[in-house]
Amino acid sequence: MAEAENNVVETINGDYHDFKSILSTSDRDFLVRNNGDQVKIESLKGKKLGLYFSASWCGPCRRFTPKLVEVFSELSPKGDFEIIFVSGDEDEESFNGYFSKMPWLAIPFSDSETRSRLDELFKVMGIPHLVVLDENGKVSTDEGVGIIREYGGDGYPFTPEKIQELKDLEEKARTEQSIKTILVSGSRDFVVTSDGNKRNLSRKVLWHLGWRCPSKTSCEKLARYFELSALPTVVIIGPNGKTLHSNVADAIEEHGIQAYPFTPEKFAELAELEKAKEAAQTLESILISGDLDFVIGKDGAKIQVTDLVGKTVLLYFSAHWCPPCRAFTPKLVEAYKKIKAKDEAFEVLFISSDRDQASFEEYYSGMPWLAVPFGDARKSLLSRKFNVRGIPMLIAIGPTGKTVTKETRNLIMAHGADAYPFTEERLKEIEAEYKKMAKGWPEKLKHELHEEHELVLTRRSSYNCDGCNEEGQVWSFYCEECEFDLHPKCALEEDKETKADEEEGNPKEGWVCDGEVCTRV
Repeated sequence: MAEAENNVVETINGDYHDFKSILSTSDRDFLVRNNGDQVKIESLKGKKLGLYFSASWCGPCRRFTPKLVEVFSELSPKGDFEIIFVSGDEDEESFNGYFSKMPWLAIPFSDSETRSRLDELFKVMGIPHLVVLDENGKVSTDEGVGIIREYGGDGYPFTPEKIQELKDLEEKARTEQSIKTILVSGSRDFVVTSDGNKRNLSRKVLWHLGWRCPSKTSCEKLARYFELSALPTVVIIGPNGKTLHSNVADAIEEHGIQAYPFTPEKFAELAELEKAKEAAQTLESILISGDLDFVIGKDGAKIQVTDLVGKTVLLYFSAHWCPPCRAFTPKLVEAYKKIKAKDEAFEVLFISSDRDQASFEEYYSGMPWLAVPFGDARKSLLSRKFNVRGIPMLIAIGPTGKTVTKETRNLIMAHGADAYPFTEERLKEIEAEYKKMAKGWPEKLKHELHEEHELVLTRRSSYNCDGCNEEGQVWSFYCEECEFDLHPKCALEEDKETKADEEEGNPKEGWVCDGEVCTRV
């Protein structure tokens, strides 16, 4: 008690924390609830504690707290687990507003000394942070946030042994996967329809996309189990309960019912059909849809798609509201003008994702090429055909109407107009040119501007030279550890001077130089 009164943190055998010692002060032996009630620290004896370091100003904290509330509400009936909020808020009003959403206890906001002491004791380097102590005061884990996010209440009591048990069960479930291991949970052996009706699990459930998870927790478990990384995701489970495909969302969007039954054989068949379609692809088949057989120029005049046949055409999916698009468009304009000056058989076609006509017109006013009219039905058809998931996206269509590459944006960023006509042959030529450019250059060198480490000759698409402060491309003498770039002309100029000095300092054979005089030996 004396130690607690002197605000000295007490540990037992160096591994166990005494609750009263770490949570109380000489004039406070209680914690508070959000309604103002005081709870004696002594009443926590025999319980497991979660110390929740969080703050209202922290976005990740605000997103995690509802999840923690859900888990706490699930575990609270057990009666052996309590959470204590250790606030990082800067004022009492913010503390009260945030704490009002929490069903657990807290260190009073006025006791900043205890809050700071706990931060230091448990080495809190970032928030949200959840430290779990067992009933004896031993730290079960200081990774409570990650465990809650991954396992929810199933992770209780959050010990390493419990987490390993869950991981072993997940691994076993994968090797022995069945409808039951995937969808049955505890006392629930059903799923629900969109109108809330229960449906007992049966084989047909797996092929029907109308069912939904009966609870948020169930959905989160399935998302973790199938390592969900994108939405929408449609996982196909076969009649034997095994996973046939991890995500057929794109296949359904592109092929519809033709993708059924989603087997490897069916996807091989679809791949062959796709190859045949690509072989037959023409510019007209891409850009003409019914009566829509034109694009527009800068003055709004209609240009027939047939007038573009035989040209290399870049399909530019972009929008004014998209910052990466606005950053890339000037580079594309520069490349367009250079290419156009050399070859008239070249064009760019703007396909807008702008939200309204005014935005489209404002953005298009800075572009020197053609466009698909705003709101044109072909936009969605083209986006689906080329699987446009993000913008800016730039697709090169060759003179024959075949797709040359979908990586045109990266090629423009790396090589500018030199990448034209964006074919594999041209890329091989560029690669040969770059290798020739670096012929005779040292693989490594030291430079007075960066004496800490050697600079390594490295391929860099674009950088700012730390020597001359000018933009550089292709090659750099680079220090990865320090992110230091030196343009070859800057690096090699000093290297030449050094070598010249060395050569100047070496007298001709049979002569000796001393100061300003060289004499024959």
